[in-house]
Amino acid sequence: MYYNGVYHLFYQYNPHGSVWGNIVWAHSVSMDLINWIPLEPAIYPSKVFDNYGTWSGSATILPGNKPIILYTGVVDANKTQVQNYAIPANLSDPFLRKWIKPDNNPLIVADVNINKAQFRDPTTAWLGRDGYWRTLIGSVLGNKGLTIMYKSKSFMKWKKVQHPLHSVNDTGNWECPDFFPVLLDGTNGLDASYNGKIAKHILKVSLDVTRFEYYTVGTYDTKKDRYTPNNTSIDGWKGLRLDYGNYYASKSFYDPSKNRRIMWGWSNESDTVDDDFKKGWAGIQTIPRKLWLDPTGKQLVQWPIQELQTLREQKVQLSNCKLEKGDKIEVKGITPAQADVEVTFSFSSLDKAEPFDPSWADLYAQDVCAIKGSKVQGGLGPFGLLTLASKKLEEYTPVFFRVFKAQDKYKVLMCSDASRSTLENGKTMYKPSFAGYVDVDLTNKTLSLRSLIDHSVVESFGAGGKTCITSRVYPTLAIYDNAHLFVFNNGTEAIKIETLNAWSMGKPKMNWSFGHSSY
Repeated sequence: MYYNGVYHLFYQYNPHGSVWGNIVWAHSVSMDLINWIPLEPAIYPSKVFDNYGTWSGSATILPGNKPIILYTGVVDANKTQVQNYAIPANLSDPFLRKWIKPDNNPLIVADVNINKAQFRDPTTAWLGRDGYWRTLIGSVLGNKGLTIMYKSKSFMKWKKVQHPLHSVNDTGNWECPDFFPVLLDGTNGLDASYNGKIAKHILKVSLDVTRFEYYTVGTYDTKKDRYTPNNTSIDGWKGLRLDYGNYYASKSFYDPSKNRRIMWGWSNESDTVDDDFKKGWAGIQTIPRKLWLDPTGKQLVQWPIQELQTLREQKVQLSNCKLEKGDKIEVKGITPAQADVEVTFSFSSLDKAEPFDPSWADLYAQDVCAIKGSKVQGGLGPFGLLTLASKKLEEYTPVFFRVFKAQDKYKVLMCSDASRSTLENGKTMYKPSFAGYVDVDLTNKTLSLRSLIDHSVVESFGAGGKTCITSRVYPTLAIYDNAHLFVFNNGTEAIKIETLNAWSMGKPKMNWSFGHSSY
């Protein structure tokens, strides 16, 4: 939420341990989305309508510049869920430290036709031209995932709309829905209440059964309160993902100060619970991303916020470097364990692109990546980066492209493969091959890649942010000053590094002087 010059991040947090439980709404504030001041929790279980849990929700700015939070409260041991609200105790406090949960909660209670134990995560509300506020709540009916819509004139008395905004069979429970407009042309963001001819709408849901983020681009009929995906947007498990890696429960907000929409995501750990205990923490927020609609109108584009560049320090550059089959070049002069790398590759011909096996059509991209890893020689690719690599390559996390020739077009596969990321035992460590296809025009015979590397996380953006992959990795050798970064090509077609810019990244400032209260 952005309010009176301050960014507010609310997030699910256990103040008593590094495992799930005792969840409160932690609260941090920032002037630039990079440097943060943690405050005392804004919301925590304390009343009959949330005594068993204060779960996820969203903030809305009401007329008169008044912020309000809608959140899910758990009321009993059966996990019965209701929707509550909280408001700031003192609007003159620039940080909005204290929040009040009025006694007229809950605002929304599930009726007999709703699964009360799967009824959560209200969206930011939007104001329609008819004067009604609307919000969505994620749920499931049988095995049909759905977003239930409620509307209200006063924001205090809500009525369920007769039908869901949208639903899809065989997708299971929908968590953390997000619904917002995007401009058809340009990169600027829109307030949630905008609805006009120059915009489309995005419906994003987090599928509990797969733990991935899916979205569609479509049209919102305000009179019928129906959402219809475009015919180019596939609903369900085969559809577009915000991120093809370890990224879940995302939430966007409109930033009026810079006229943009920003997305936050949660990246959970891939090691064991015992490791979490040892670390004393678990889970991270990924780098905030600006997002907008691609000029084709078929998908979103995501890119790290501009403010991240303030952390850039030492810089190295490479250009016009040719990589033959089997070549690799080390990128020296930066801190590879904490870096920002942007590279553009080019190739002279598409003739050596491998045939795309028709049997792969029914596989997910990550399955093809597992078959065609970074060490499996191809024609055009694999080429890309070896991140968090040990000197002798006992450990490395490759982020790379492979180009295939299908019947009627070229297919670009982007992978982030954690299978060789650590020498830790694979039986206790989740080391997946994450991957997605990149919808990109190869007429210019170039592909770009940006990777943000931060010790245990690698966030990568292919083709200017059309395909994004977040990986959590835990090297034992490639740590701190012993980490290395390479550019590689294991395809028979020579690849050229047109430009590579890499920076060591500094640390953001975190001020813990406010401490935490007991609750």
